[in-house]
Amino acid sequence: MGRLQALIFDVDGTLADTERDGHRIAFNQAFHEVGIPWNWSIDLYGQLLAIGGGKERIRYYIEQYEPDFLSTENLDDLIVNLHQLKNQYYRKLLDQGLIPLRPGVQRLIQQAKQAGIRLAIATTSALPNVLALLENIPIQPNDFEIIAAGDIVPAKKPAPDIYFYVLDKLGLNSENCLVFEDSHHGFLASKTAGLKTIITVNDYTKNQEFTDAVLVINHLGEPDQSLTVLTGNMPLKGYLDLEFIQSIF
Repeated sequence: MGRLQALIFDVDGTLADTERDGHRIAFNQAFHEVGIPWNWSIDLYGQLLAIGGGKERIRYYIEQYEPDFLSTENLDDLIVNLHQLKNQYYRKLLDQGLIPLRPGVQRLIQQAKQAGIRLAIATTSALPNVLALLENIPIQPNDFEIIAAGDIVPAKKPAPDIYFYVLDKLGLNSENCLVFEDSHHGFLASKTAGLKTIITVNDYTKNQEFTDAVLVINHLGEPDQSLTVLTGNMPLKGYLDLEFIQSIF
């Protein structure tokens, strides 16, 4: 058995509910700005989330829903431009304070810091988006020793590359770390890297498959806002804390 030395967090859907009311809206604003008549509905975006990475998501959408666009001149440049525009709109939403942390995130991170547990981020989101989120919530970028984001590795989740990268930078083995994820493809990435994982589902991911996760819950909980355990076992405290996490190592 290992000893807990680090917590590793996904970002979108894990630290904050950024997908439905953040990235999706920003994508639609980017499409409108360049005059493309696409609108990603809530349900459609839930399907597109199976594709990791914003640029990859746009390309997949074109291939599956707008194949005529495949013949567009300079398609790669168009995709990059759309993604950059989306990021600009997304950061405006963050600046307006419209995307708060999920329950229990700030409490658990503060508890880990006080206990000397190292913190890291592993996400497919672009680094500027991650920094913009952290700068607009009660968590700061310097709370995390490693922020691995975007295209820092060639293969995005569900490939495990981003987790292997974080483990290498931390100089730790997988048995000494715990991951927080919210989605099936994120869980596949952490599981393949040999990492214990706790899942905090959201509306998009609550029906996905998380076999072998340590725990599947709706959120981390607060003393006055009890979590719901969907899969696994934990004491009837109502919220996840460092004491429970250390007990699983």
